[in-house]
Amino acid sequence: MPSRCWSFSAVQASKIRESEFSGSLEFPSFRICTPLFSKRSPNPQRISFRSGSLPFKDFKRLSIDCKVETSSMDRAAGVSVAESEGYLKVDQIGERASELKNLSDLVPPNLASELVPEALAWASTHGLVMGDKSIENSGKVPGVGLVHAPFCLFPTPFPAEAFEHAIDLAPLFNKLVDEVSKDGNFLQETLERTRKVDPFTNRLLGIHSRVSEEGIKQEVQLGMHRSDYMLDKATDTLFQVELNTISSSFAGLGSQVSNLHGYMIRHVERSTNMDAKQVPENTAADAFAEALALAWQEYKNQSAVVLMVVEPGERNMYDQYWLAIKLYESYGIRTIRKTLSEIYAQAHLSKDGALYIQEELVAVVYYRTGYSPTDYPTDFEWEARLLVEQSSAIKCPSISYHLAGTKKIQQELARPGVLERFLQGKESIEKVRSCFAGLWGLEGEGSTEIINKAIENPDAFVLKPQREGGGNNLYGHDIRDRLLELREKDGGIGLAAYILMQRLFPVPHTSYLVRGGVWSFEETASELGIFGAYLRNAETEILNKAGGYLLRTKVSKSNESGVAAGYGVLDSVYLL
Repeated sequence: MPSRCWSFSAVQASKIRESEFSGSLEFPSFRICTPLFSKRSPNPQRISFRSGSLPFKDFKRLSIDCKVETSSMDRAAGVSVAESEGYLKVDQIGERASELKNLSDLVPPNLASELVPEALAWASTHGLVMGDKSIENSGKVPGVGLVHAPFCLFPTPFPAEAFEHAIDLAPLFNKLVDEVSKDGNFLQETLERTRKVDPFTNRLLGIHSRVSEEGIKQEVQLGMHRSDYMLDKATDTLFQVELNTISSSFAGLGSQVSNLHGYMIRHVERSTNMDAKQVPENTAADAFAEALALAWQEYKNQSAVVLMVVEPGERNMYDQYWLAIKLYESYGIRTIRKTLSEIYAQAHLSKDGALYIQEELVAVVYYRTGYSPTDYPTDFEWEARLLVEQSSAIKCPSISYHLAGTKKIQQELARPGVLERFLQGKESIEKVRSCFAGLWGLEGEGSTEIINKAIENPDAFVLKPQREGGGNNLYGHDIRDRLLELREKDGGIGLAAYILMQRLFPVPHTSYLVRGGVWSFEETASELGIFGAYLRNAETEILNKAGGYLLRTKVSKSNESGVAAGYGVLDSVYLL
């Protein structure tokens, strides 16, 4: 009879002793998994089992040969289980998602050391690479100075329920960003105090005001977002960390690391009982390529190209090339790469507002830079950004989408009653609000109390400026020092440049981290990013879906997790 996986939950661990691998147990619910069928039955079942292969006390799941005795089953599904031999995985009761065993516990260091070269070879031959900063031109010329992207040797356990919840949230956040972007007054008013003390936000708002006054030349809105979450250990709750609406990175390499982990698990499946099928397929690169292609089609000019706006000396170019190559191979659409300074030097608008880079007509502009003040070293870069925004090219993101992803907007949306302004349906609103951590503005009435709390107990908070990318947030004593400084200077006006967020303490694990060909065994923490793709033409919604995921894992003592910034490594989830 073909092998099946009988996955049972709510098992009393005390009922199974290491030396007693025979008997019977009752299960209040169970899930049958076959290649074509997955169904959860609410009916109590009794399982008779004969022999065990692993000590129950040492593993999250126990594999045993089993016989299933059942009096009721959904026959219409075409699955009969009475008196069937199968493969059973038994889960301990009482273990929350935050208490799952580490997959690294199943792989001893000597075996990990042997497997690292296999992983490095796979990464090198499958494009899981970055530019090597020690090699000249590594970020300028493709193929020069390659090094593998940092990664976990094995995936990190993650509860399937929390993962699916994050996936379900993606279309809601896609819609939320779009609705917020339509409300120019909300964007301007919410960021008004911030712009007075943050020149970067002021310049972005200035572009938004100007193009709004001149009239928007492009009604097509393209969003390629990533919403980041942490599973908080204290509350066992999935909280949103931030929502990225510009330059959401690692859709390309993130897809590859999931494939790497499937490959690595197959090396140890027999000895560890890991299952490569528990690593979900990651379609982030395909989803983003599809979104770009659909936007390009809406422009309705077969000769136009996609313009990818990049940093000079971009070491993370291969994550970007994954999308560009998929776009050409799957849809026949060409991509050109330019920096903001090159756009300033080479771009012009036609009389009808079409954007040209020299002689190339641009249908879609996809930003992989432009989110930090350092991306605009001169006024030329700002003029390039304005020129693109004034054009009829489809922008990803438009200036309104960019502003909708700022920290201050995130904090404002968490205030009571604000979500109702943009989303419809009580269930949708409650689902989005349930993932909001504590968020507080530091200006205006009522801010004194939260500022005092943060000064007294800074370890309970994160202080965030209006910045994207790693290395910007403040923690611990740095929060106290900065708040005291801001409160005393110029009557506290500088506080408007920041927000406070409840500090989350993610579930700890132990992992093998691989950087620069060298592995280490570390206590780690992870952050889950869910990609979302959205496309709207005027009032017609064309695309709205989740588009794959990214898990970033860091050493637990590190506050930041950005991979490109050097804090984290690429990872994937192992669903439990």
